[in-house]
Amino acid sequence: MEFRHLRYFLVLAEELHFGRAARRLSISQPPLSLNIQQLEASIGARLFTRNSKQVALTAAGLAFVPAARALIDQAAQAASHARDVGQGMAGSLTIGFAGTMLYSGLPKILERFQVRHPLLRLMLKELSSSEQLIELAHDRLDIGFVHTTRVPAELSQILVSSQAFVVCLPAGHALAQQKSLSLQALQGEPFAVVSRTVSPDYHERILVICTEAGFYPEIRYELRHWLSVVSLVSQGMGVALVPAALSQSAMAGTAFVPLDMVTTPYDTHCLWKTSRDNPALAAFVDAVRAAHGPRTGNRALAPGKSPNPAKVFETAANATGTGTGPASPSLPSAKESIS
Repeated sequence: MEFRHLRYFLVLAEELHFGRAARRLSISQPPLSLNIQQLEASIGARLFTRNSKQVALTAAGLAFVPAARALIDQAAQAASHARDVGQGMAGSLTIGFAGTMLYSGLPKILERFQVRHPLLRLMLKELSSSEQLIELAHDRLDIGFVHTTRVPAELSQILVSSQAFVVCLPAGHALAQQKSLSLQALQGEPFAVVSRTVSPDYHERILVICTEAGFYPEIRYELRHWLSVVSLVSQGMGVALVPAALSQSAMAGTAFVPLDMVTTPYDTHCLWKTSRDNPALAAFVDAVRAAHGPRTGNRALAPGKSPNPAKVFETAANATGTGTGPASPSLPSAKESIS
């Protein structure tokens, strides 16, 4: 049975006349009769009764009409869906992200992209950077937003934000109203950090920043997520150095104060596998590029290359006047656990 047989059958079922049906199909009557005979043979039942005066549907023919129409409709829908997927207008994308991206423009990018691509299903997974690199390597993620510059050669990348570290303090802390702070002012304070097991590179960086300022931090709390760090500080239990974007969390009981020194920025990169041939992925990458604005000059890099960390992502949130705050420093390799 072929779709041609179904089309011929449905036209004949409507016309109940071989001559008129053949004209609608732009064929002669003999090929039409042959195709109907082939269809009846494949089904194993007569679909029409015909004589010199009339053509009529049999009971089997009447039962077959709605099924034949459904098959034709399903084929048309399948073709339309495949065409939309091929043009990047339908299908699905799985997007990985580190938690700080919720305050660094990702929601606005997703919102604008979904408006332009309503048939595309976007699935989000919050993962550490190292987990995202593993998922990208195994094609379980289409795209990721990570805090690392140590990118495998098979991945392309765009620098999407470059944030400073700021001091997160309890709102009632004696230093919370300062316009800026030196790190030395935090000596002796109990620190909350993202755990070494989750982000060894960030953990080591905090130690280095503090020791270069002349003291070793008293790390009292090691947590798995940035918002857990901020939440603990809001309870008055300690202080922290966090990416500036987290100041947008607006968590009650916290104050965010800039440092009076320059530290290595906390970078976020958008990564995807260069070899993936996926029009929807290409459309999303274009949306990420568009969110940068022309002033940043950021672009997809050759595999293995790192972008200029001084270039800052103009997020979609900034474009709408909400702002995102500064950015963040680079972190470990795929074999390390990166927050």
